[in-house]
Amino acid sequence: MRSSMPKVAEQIVPVALGERSYDIVLQPGLLATVGDRIRGFTASPKIGVVTDRHVATHYLQGTLRSLRKAGYDPTPIILSPGEPTKTLATISKILDVLAKHKFERQSLLLALGGGVVGDITGFAAAIYQRGISFVQVPTTLVAQVDSSVGGKTGVDHRLGKNLIGAFYQPRAVLIDPLTLRTLPRREWIAGLAEVIKYGIIADEEFFSFLEHEMPALLKLKEAPVTHVIKRSCEIKAQVVAADERESDRRRILNYGHTIGHALESLGGYRGLIHGEAVGVGLVQEADLARHMGLCEDEVVERIKSLVQRAGLSEQVRETSFKSIWSAMQHDKKVLGGQVIGVWPVRIGEVVIRPIEQQVCAEWFHAEHGRGSRLTSGRQSGKGSARRKSSTRR
Repeated sequence: MRSSMPKVAEQIVPVALGERSYDIVLQPGLLATVGDRIRGFTASPKIGVVTDRHVATHYLQGTLRSLRKAGYDPTPIILSPGEPTKTLATISKILDVLAKHKFERQSLLLALGGGVVGDITGFAAAIYQRGISFVQVPTTLVAQVDSSVGGKTGVDHRLGKNLIGAFYQPRAVLIDPLTLRTLPRREWIAGLAEVIKYGIIADEEFFSFLEHEMPALLKLKEAPVTHVIKRSCEIKAQVVAADERESDRRRILNYGHTIGHALESLGGYRGLIHGEAVGVGLVQEADLARHMGLCEDEVVERIKSLVQRAGLSEQVRETSFKSIWSAMQHDKKVLGGQVIGVWPVRIGEVVIRPIEQQVCAEWFHAEHGRGSRLTSGRQSGKGSARRKSSTRR
């Protein structure tokens, strides 16, 4: 997207959660006014700006200037980038900084970065002095359309992703799509997996839009990019408002993540980045739904085609069924010892139901051979899953 684009009107998507309600605000250039936009969220001048080294290079100084101009006293907290940073050790380091600088209950944290930064910042805010306010300022596509909205915060455990955390809502989500200009292409493509997910689980018209506009999205054309961010946020806001703590309907947002999270865990969070793993999960879980008789071939083929056209790959390193099933059992979506999956029945509609080990094994061996290795079918596009990335999620 060009830096010289004309001024675009502010767009607001409300997240209706009673006294925990907040707005998602979307506007190009918004980052320059972040100091003014957080007025009313804190009575303290102390603002902790949590970011990572890569994001800091582009956006930290401008954010600090905006905060100081608005009368705040910001303290930058710069983390290493990437999923390996999502640990309790990192949380401890953040809490050390807050305590050292005498942050109070009225102080505020600002998450400037991708999904990793947002998850960590939200969890630190949830537990410091039993809860202080925080604001999400997402800078990646995954974070703007998904992880910054809904109040899921936390860190990973060596046995599984996001096993430690809390539901803790931000005071606001402030989205500046201009930050996507500096996003590595691998990260942009990975983020499209979460966007595609929304069409599959809730909106066939949106899925059709993605089928038609994918070439423009890959070129970061302003109009379709803005529409994609807003529509994704609208869908997630509606789901979260109906089921904040994931007791029922919110679980549809986990589509693609049962297998996706397992692949991330098996790679030690150093192989596939989140969106790439979800892209594999979208296709594989649709294929498994077909095996269970829940959807027709056309559904699987449309999903597979769009994932491939987005530049996402189905190809992952070989993984045994025993390994992937074990990883799936350690996921937070397990209930009563059963792996709860989300399965498409048609584009725009999914069902939530458990998957038996035997059924999953039959599918695995039928689709991927008796060698018990998951190779995930064809390699798509331009090998996006193999390129080196800055892991700015």
